[in-house]
Amino acid sequence: MTTSLELHLLATAKAAPELRHHLRGHGFDVRLCATELLTNVIDHLGEGTPVTVRVGGTAVGRTRIEVTDPDPRALPVLLSAAETAESGRGLALVDALAERWGVDQGPDRKTVWCELRN
Repeated sequence: MTTSLELHLLATAKAAPELRHHLRGHGFDVRLCATELLTNVIDHLGEGTPVTVRVGGTAVGRTRIEVTDPDPRALPVLLSAAETAESGRGLALVDALAERWGVDQGPDRKTVWCELRN
């Protein structure tokens, strides 16, 4: 991946609009997927978790978004949210918009990533 943006921040509610601001040169789907991946960290690891967000291009012309956090054990799971549920749709949105997505695990971190068509 050729990185065009790398941000080190704390996963907080205030970080989401900051991230969208940094991605204003990208399309809506990129901003939405990046925000959803960040929100998953807040929801599952807690507010204030340090993260690194990277956005860049791939060799096959896609935009790749990566969100790295310090917990290699808490893996994302794609769930089917009920129509009346107030949460649980983040990865479903990423799955619907992305060409592909996945998780790379390291001994002391994990990176959840997705790739979108340009």
